[in-house]
Amino acid sequence: MQDTKKGEIIIYKDQTGPGIQVTLENDTVWLNQQQMAELFGKDRDTISEHIQNIFKEAELSQNSVTRKFRVTASDGKNYEVNS
Repeated sequence: MQDTKKGEIIIYKDQTGPGIQVTLENDTVWLNQQQMAELFGKDRDTISEHIQNIFKEAELSQNSVTRKFRVTASDGKNYEVNS
C-alpha cells in the first residue's frame, strides 16, 4: 500500500465506472445528489432519503454540509436549491 500525503487526492477509475466531475472549494470536495447517485450506483431518490435521515437524526447539520445554488429550469425560471 502506498503512503499518501495529507491533502492529496487519488482518483481511481475503472473502464466501466462513472467519470464524475466534482467541485473543489476551500479544501472541500462538493458533490450534488446526482453525482453521489452515480458514484454509488443508486437512484437519486435513495441518496435524498439518506441525506434527509442524516439531518433528521442530527448526524450532520444541514448548514455545514449543503450550500445554495441558483439553477435555471427547463421552463426558463430560476430556482434556488440546496446541493
